[in-house]
Amino acid sequence: MTSSSPALPTHAIRIEGLSKTYKGGKVALSDVSLAIPRGAFFGLLGPNGAGKSTLINIMAGLVRKTRGRVTIWDNDIDKDERNARLAIGIVPQELNLDPFFTPREMLEVQAGLYGVPAAERRTLAILDAVGLADKADSYARSLSGGMRRRLLVAKAMVHRPPILVLDEPTAGVDIALRQQLWAMVRRLNAQGTTVLLTTHYLEEAEELCDQIAIINHGRVVACEPTSTLLRRVDSKCLTLTLARPVDHVPPALAALGAEARDPLTLTVTYRPSTLPMARILEAVHASGLEVADLATHEADLEDIFLRLTSGLPPAA
Repeated sequence: MTSSSPALPTHAIRIEGLSKTYKGGKVALSDVSLAIPRGAFFGLLGPNGAGKSTLINIMAGLVRKTRGRVTIWDNDIDKDERNARLAIGIVPQELNLDPFFTPREMLEVQAGLYGVPAAERRTLAILDAVGLADKADSYARSLSGGMRRRLLVAKAMVHRPPILVLDEPTAGVDIALRQQLWAMVRRLNAQGTTVLLTTHYLEEAEELCDQIAIINHGRVVACEPTSTLLRRVDSKCLTLTLARPVDHVPPALAALGAEARDPLTLTVTYRPSTLPMARILEAVHASGLEVADLATHEADLEDIFLRLTSGLPPAA
């Protein structure tokens, strides 16, 4: 009779009713509940001071929660703290690297801290995966900013965690190095690693994440698949570039809310759910306008983020 391997959890991270109040009464988190599926590329967004860092620090064991429950890879952080920590690798926002160590030495030390036996360490394989194999024996102080960021990811992966948490990983990184970093993280995710990302670059989150939670004043204000979240704002803008200038907005288009940006440009902001584009185009035709070009702008994650994080009262 062969023994079967343990079943993988449905959710990499489960957070239920999590709250944190610091001394002095500051509420950082208030009744936060999240379920992050295994294998997801999950975005955690919010303005500065929203509670993202507190949430990550609780998962990392650096901050004690006030109440609630957190399980990481089915390990409760209170009842099985050691295994919960082993299941997660955290890439911090700060570049906390010893300048007098080489990448090879750093990964060896990190593996030792996690109790990884020497025979099971994959130092060179990890450095190769992050594109630093040729820098294995260079001092960290000689590495560029992008290389240091990738080295932080490598440090977080030495104990083979199934979950990788990236806290603002591309802050201060130029575009080319940012693309290299994301290519590497995408590969890890494709291989089964669950990724939790916090970032202020909303276009990154929109492109990378299959699910996004937005937190504001310590509360979750949205948690949905990215495609669903992007449909929340029922608004589009149609820009018409005319072949000949006009001195006024034709009545048929004015009735639909059209405005003149200049004599050759009209814009119509409309709700697709109530005003089909076909009606706008019919009004253009009825007005006898000759259109040289047209373009539409759809709501993006930034539009939704700003709507969800403005005007919400602080957590109580």
